[in-house]
Amino acid sequence: MGKTIRCKLCENELDKTAIGLTKKLIGKESKRFFCLDCLSAYLDVTEEDLLAKAEEFKEEGCPLFL
Repeated sequence: MGKTIRCKLCENELDKTAIGLTKKLIGKESKRFFCLDCLSAYLDVTEEDLLAKAEEFKEEGCPLFL
């Protein structure tokens, strides 16, 4: 079983989408990640915007979202 990755702000457990979005929008070299709620607040966008963007990245074949 893999190591649980948690949000750097609220400590919630993260899923692949949150980790992928942090890497894609903040930086691939990120070692600490945001949950969708904290990332949306940090970037001043809605969670729906982030999920839509994740779908776009997935459709484009981005390996962070496969």
